[in-house]
Formats: sequence, C-alpha cells, structure tokens
Amino acid sequence: MNVVIAGAGNIGRYLSVDLAARGHDTTLIDQSDAALAMVPSSDLHMTSGDACSPKVLESAGTRQADVVIAATGDDEDNLVISLLAKQEFAVPRVLARVNHPVNEWLFDEAWGVDLAVSPPHLLAALVEEEVSTGDLVSLLKLQRGRVQLLEIRLDERSPAVDKRVEELELPANVALVALVRDGNVVTCRATTPLTVGDEVLALVAGDETGELRRQLVGAGQEP
Repeated sequence: MNVVIAGAGNIGRYLSVDLAARGHDTTLIDQSDAALAMVPSSDLHMTSGDACSPKVLESAGTRQADVVIAATGDDEDNLVISLLAKQEFAVPRVLARVNHPVNEWLFDEAWGVDLAVSPPHLLAALVEEEVSTGDLVSLLKLQRGRVQLLEIRLDERSPAVDKRVEELELPANVALVALVRDGNVVTCRATTPLTVGDEVLALVAGDETGELRRQLVGAGQEP
C-alpha cells in the first residue's frame, strides 16, 4: 500500500514509522526540515515542503497514493490537504486528524475526508468507556458518520443478560461483532451467551442506536 502522510508532528512521525515498518511504501511531508530530521527511520521517504501546495503533493507521489493522511496540527491545513488529495489527485481513501472537536463537523465528504479522527474525542470516549456501565459509548464513526462502533458494558439490569445473541430482536442495521469477557475477546455468534460484565461491541448504521439501547440497556434506564 502506498501511503502519504502530511505532518511530521508526534502523530505523523509515529504513523509513518509504524506503517513503513509494516512494509507499506510511506512518504512523510513537512515544511520543517528539523521535524523530518527527528524521524528515526530510513525505511520511508520524506518530502520537505508545504503539503497544502499541489506541487509538493505531486512531488511526494500523491497521485500514486492509496491513502493520504492529513495529520498536521492545523485543522485548516488538514482540510485543504484532504480536498486536494481527493479532488486533484483522486486518492481513494483520505483520513484527516481533527485537532479541535468544535471543527469536527467540517471534516466530511465535501472536503474530501473519508474518515476523520479526533484524538480529543477518542480520549473522551476511552475515559467514558472505562467509567460507564449500562449505557452506549461511541468509540468510532465510520462511513462519514453514517455507521458507529458502539460499546456497552452489560450490568445486572440489562434485559440481554442470560440471553443468547440469536434471542435478541436486533434490527438489520445492527450487528454485535465481538465482546470482551475476563480480558478475552469473544466473537459474537448466534449462540454466544451474554453475561453481566460483558463489554459488547456493536456496529450500528442509521438511527438504530435507540433500538440497540432498548435491547441492551433497557427502556427504563437513563440514556
């Protein structure tokens, strides 16, 4: 896979080194030579310049990229990079970092973004996941927000406890994909039993979150 990453900050450096180590053809762009010099790897390509410039993106091989990751510390730059990658270079997949959650609504297909990742949002979700029992926690949004990966930790009040997955009346747009039990990952199958303390992972499309809450949390509990 050919990957171009814009931004040699902590996130960009880590991603570039990790992807290169996994065997992907990776190019890192930054206008700071000092930032590029901090990258502890010789397995990737580096391009010095402003990634908001089409000429710099061209020289970095963006036209041949399978994925572009806009990972700078500036949301405006990430939007410009994403739009150029999608419209000027026809990159199949464009991922963008959202530095300030208030700007998250901008990171959609209109700006060429296939997937927006907000580190503050992810951190908040992880904190919520650690302390929340008996309610749904959004871990990740996919397909430009049309699909969510949700997590719920079942408590003794859940109507799903002591049932098998096949006994739940889940909508077609809801799929239980896995659960974490006693530190082990268990694939959800039709006959998988649900017990108190299970951390269930579900993919939900459309507006079916309320129905999933009813099935796993219960209608009488606070959302």
